[in-house]
Amino acid sequence: MKKLSLLLLILLFFVSYEISSQEQSSTAVQSLIESYKNDQRGPYYRIKWFCEDGTVRDAKDPCPDNIEGIQHASFKESALKLRKTNHLFFGEILASNKPYEFLDVANDYSRLKQYQINAYLASVDDGWVLRKAQYYRGAIQSEDEEAWGKAFFEDILKNDDLLHSNYYLIRQALKDIPHNGDDNLAQLMRSQSKTLSEAIPGFMDARIKIHGQPQKSDIQLVKSFMNTEKDNISEANKKAFLELIETMETFYAPLNFSVLEGNLDKLSLTKDIEESFATLIASSKLESSPQQLVSDITNVLYHIRLDIHKIKGSKTRLKLLDLSNRLEQKLLIESQNWETSNLAETLYKINTLVCASMGSGLIEHWEYNAVEYVINDKITTSEISITDLNTILGTARSVVEWSASMVKANYQETVDIYTKFEPLSYGFIDDRVRSSVALNLGNTVSQLGAFVAKLSNIENKVMTIEKQTAIRGLNPGYAFGTLIVVDGNPDGIEVNTNNIYIFEKPPADLKPVAGIMTVSEGNLVSHVQLLARNLGIPNAALSYENLKDLKAFSGKNVFYAVSNKGNVILKLENEMLPAERELFSKQERSKNIVEVPTSQIRLDIDTVVNMRDVDANDSGKLCGPKAANLGELKTMFPEQVVEGLIIPFGIFRSHMNQQMPNQNQSYWDYLNQTFAEAKSMKDSGISEENIENFQLEALDKLHKSMLKIKLDNRFVQDLKTQFDSVFGAPIGHVPVFLRSDTNMEDLKEFTGAGLNLTLFNIKEEDKIIEGIKRVWASAYTERSFKWRQKFLSNPENVFPSILIIPSVDVDYSGVMITKGINSGNEEDLTVAFSRGAGGAVDGQSAETRLITSSSNMLLSPARQPDYIRLPVSGGTKSHATTFESPILNSQNIDDIRALAAAIRKHMKSHSDSHQQAFDVEFGFKDDKLWLFQIRPFVENKQAKSSEYLASISSQSDSEQMVLLKTKL
Repeated sequence: MKKLSLLLLILLFFVSYEISSQEQSSTAVQSLIESYKNDQRGPYYRIKWFCEDGTVRDAKDPCPDNIEGIQHASFKESALKLRKTNHLFFGEILASNKPYEFLDVANDYSRLKQYQINAYLASVDDGWVLRKAQYYRGAIQSEDEEAWGKAFFEDILKNDDLLHSNYYLIRQALKDIPHNGDDNLAQLMRSQSKTLSEAIPGFMDARIKIHGQPQKSDIQLVKSFMNTEKDNISEANKKAFLELIETMETFYAPLNFSVLEGNLDKLSLTKDIEESFATLIASSKLESSPQQLVSDITNVLYHIRLDIHKIKGSKTRLKLLDLSNRLEQKLLIESQNWETSNLAETLYKINTLVCASMGSGLIEHWEYNAVEYVINDKITTSEISITDLNTILGTARSVVEWSASMVKANYQETVDIYTKFEPLSYGFIDDRVRSSVALNLGNTVSQLGAFVAKLSNIENKVMTIEKQTAIRGLNPGYAFGTLIVVDGNPDGIEVNTNNIYIFEKPPADLKPVAGIMTVSEGNLVSHVQLLARNLGIPNAALSYENLKDLKAFSGKNVFYAVSNKGNVILKLENEMLPAERELFSKQERSKNIVEVPTSQIRLDIDTVVNMRDVDANDSGKLCGPKAANLGELKTMFPEQVVEGLIIPFGIFRSHMNQQMPNQNQSYWDYLNQTFAEAKSMKDSGISEENIENFQLEALDKLHKSMLKIKLDNRFVQDLKTQFDSVFGAPIGHVPVFLRSDTNMEDLKEFTGAGLNLTLFNIKEEDKIIEGIKRVWASAYTERSFKWRQKFLSNPENVFPSILIIPSVDVDYSGVMITKGINSGNEEDLTVAFSRGAGGAVDGQSAETRLITSSSNMLLSPARQPDYIRLPVSGGTKSHATTFESPILNSQNIDDIRALAAAIRKHMKSHSDSHQQAFDVEFGFKDDKLWLFQIRPFVENKQAKSSEYLASISSQSDSEQMVLLKTKL
């Protein structure tokens, strides 16, 4: 009995431990937040003494005289539990932490970032979880917090690698973590104006001005509003206005360069930093123009960024970085005061602010080097061509996007976690962007964009929103449907085939849609982008500000078109012209449908095939194009293509003859009956929506049943034998990829990229066996079916084969298109790469380059903060990364050029056109190139030849010259 009781107690302990360590739901966290807001002590329990010897004493029982200690609040049990279960830290007290625990490197600096988000929420929501606890006396001792912050920065700034790889994050942390009495005044100014505009709607215009175009004159704007409305403003709001004015006056107060000069004399600096400061101080004494001040401050920021690692001593580094932040604040003010009157001045201002973006950490030094020449080389003459102006405009827009992406790369994951239980968190990233160089750079680029658009006759007609020059077309096409604007995380959004979507970032597994727009151009060669280009789905890039403006039209029926030259039309249904309505007649839309040939499919091959025994001619007959084309590449590049096994169409088809559970027929008969019934429903006049719902329900049943299909013993034994023979080890000892490879992908007119399942790095035998079933079944998922159903006339005739290849744990991987996607040049290469395996294909923010025979242009740097590697034990392991160095090196670029030349030479014999471009997936391991896939690159011929799209395309002389002194 005693033993039984003991066992029960042990069991109860483990059950209790398991329950207490389970992650709490967002609803539970929301409830805690509300309770803290209404609690006089918030997340805190009571005031305690924390002694140096590790003891904790009551408030009235201080540490002994010979032992140092500090006093602050302890935390409620609920707050401590939240740390363990969710890794969430509310109301953080810095002085209670060990520096590197707070830095939280293992969790990608999560605690540090949470502290910053907590500070933001406190500024915009009256203290947030400390709404009442901010008045809890003794909970937080400011002098202890500042002393801790100073020691923290002096400690971490000894680490050269940390400073080099996380320059942006460290500069931002300096704005939020108290260490010398400074406050983040820009953020405080915006949050105070936001609070007032919510209390007094009439103040909204002033608030918008302060948020979007902040200037010193805003102080008078606020004073004038306060004076005009004095009889309608409560005493509490009058006090809030005075606090806002005080913040603004402090923010816009002149930087005391005389004090600065005195402080610099005490620091040991590099020659370049000293000279840049000397130039700035000298020009400040001459009451220089905003242009001169911005240029001189930029020069200082630039040299601090370049030389900070050369500075001896973390205390000096800390003082320099603080000066860098103060100078950036001055730069933001003066750049608003810097008004340009002609093209030359505008280009110079953009050039300067691009450099300031590097100096403030928004872009990396190597990224700046990659684009610096684009503007510098073209503004030294008296005139410039429209082509060169468009190049400069594109580069400048890119830097704005890269800058915003740097903020997102650092904070998006943490913001997404917080947004689940606190929607206000989503404003954090926008707030960081607005308090950076990116704001004024973006405004100046918009001015240039309007000028260039007028010259180039590129006119966007996107409702009635402002700053339309930030919008540019990516894929030509036209669509009609309901506009849906998705601001934030798209996961969980159920898309509709007939809708047009505007995403901040589209989901990687996007189902078919009528049209898409995304914030920033994103990854040119992701599966979503390739599908859109292939199928004539209009696709455009826009700014986040554009997205917010278009929210007003979400839910309305709209017409959307992108021309071949990149101009964009988005209008309400009642504004459509007759020619635009005619585009959606049945006859016009039917031109998109493609029939997949099935007459040559060989179902008699029912044994596992060595990939060496196939070539491109077997595509769509014995197996899908992935395996057939990789077999072809194995012949061309035997040392750069792994061995492979193919489970051909015939093995899949023979298994489909099995009896389907709970059905009085085989899997194959069930499938064909489903499509026969759908055809009968169509003939009977039943709506397409009801037919599709019937098919999806039936295919879902088929998909679930196929996951349990019994694999033939003879096939399994054959597979094991082939593993031993081809891979040199038994099944279960070699990690492999299982890649779906159907007859309905990589066609001349339909790419099908990414529609079916690929399983990464599977090692265990039972997981490989189950994986085969999963890959077969993936051909019948909702997403896969909808894309096929929308663009293929015979989607029921899908036959999946499976390509099995050993895993290569590449350092980085990506995609090459053997043409310039944006330029249209058949001789160029468009390449996108991400770190780790599976790079670029799932919409990662990838390093994208345009490679020509003699040049290598950076189109976009990587901003994906994580990547996966493939351990020999199987599965995947996630890693965090930073962006201080490029992914591809010069040797990689040369290898890519050689690869493209060989592919063009050999693969043209398998194409109808000598100009056929290819989509190639590959990676590098220790600088050795490994090839994984090749498919035709397919663009939509109808969209490219559309008379309507041609009619709305701009017509201009791209070589027309423009004088740089031309007024804007």
